[in-house]
Amino acid sequence: MTERLGALLLTLLLTACTAVPEGIAPVPELDTERYLGTWYEIARLDHSFERGLDSVTARYSRHPDGGLRVLNRGYDSEAGEWQEAEGRARYAGDQPSGHLEVSFFGPFYSSYVIFELDPDYQYAFVSGYNRDYLWLLSRTPKVSEALRERFVDEARARGFAVEELQFISQARHRCGAGEAAAHCGTVAPE
Repeated sequence: MTERLGALLLTLLLTACTAVPEGIAPVPELDTERYLGTWYEIARLDHSFERGLDSVTARYSRHPDGGLRVLNRGYDSEAGEWQEAEGRARYAGDQPSGHLEVSFFGPFYSSYVIFELDPDYQYAFVSGYNRDYLWLLSRTPKVSEALRERFVDEARARGFAVEELQFISQARHRCGAGEAAAHCGTVAPE
């Protein structure tokens, strides 16, 4: 009996972690090929797995099995070193919507809900399985003040604790020669 109850509770917990928060709708279509590449974390609600990190990026690429590979990277100023976490992502359902499941810990997946996406795939507003998780991602290390304000307004309207938002320094991604130069523009909402 106890084993069954434990299995039931574990199933409920894992299912809850892949749900979409009430009142938040994922974008209905997601072109995975356009979503691939590097995204800069502009803002987030704080949580233990990114606490103390700046210059955070998420790089999406194809996994050999057809799913997505996710490489999150951020700089830990206190330790003086870069931290990385590699994970996997897949569509949460049969259709390619903005509701993905992401795992950094073996078979345990959590929701990744893209609820706003620029038509040109230049910025994304992303939630987790509940309102404790929220990100503003951009293809460039900085965004316009208008986009930051829009993100805060949209998050507030959806019930997120915007007073707890952290705007993340991307200072370690300096503009100059090479690959970084391609990412030095500023993204603004349409």
